[in-house]
Amino acid sequence: MDVGIKELRDSLSRHLADVRAGGTVTITDHGRAIARIVPVDRPSRLEQLIAEGRVTKAAGRKRPSPEPLPATGAVSDLVTEQRR
Repeated sequence: MDVGIKELRDSLSRHLADVRAGGTVTITDHGRAIARIVPVDRPSRLEQLIAEGRVTKAAGRKRPSPEPLPATGAVSDLVTEQRR
């Protein structure tokens, strides 16, 4: 169900009752969706995709960035040098 901000503010209890019953409320601002209220016990889209086996969690943490190389001079000079 799509609900404007003013309507949500004016009848919040009714919309939260819909969510408690398992519904989803999409909040709009000038006709554009900006947020969604969903029941807490419903899995997120990511959790659904993991359960379906369509995506997997990352195997480990991202590797750390390499140490920066020492350089002298302005960045523009280094870029010009790399373009030659």
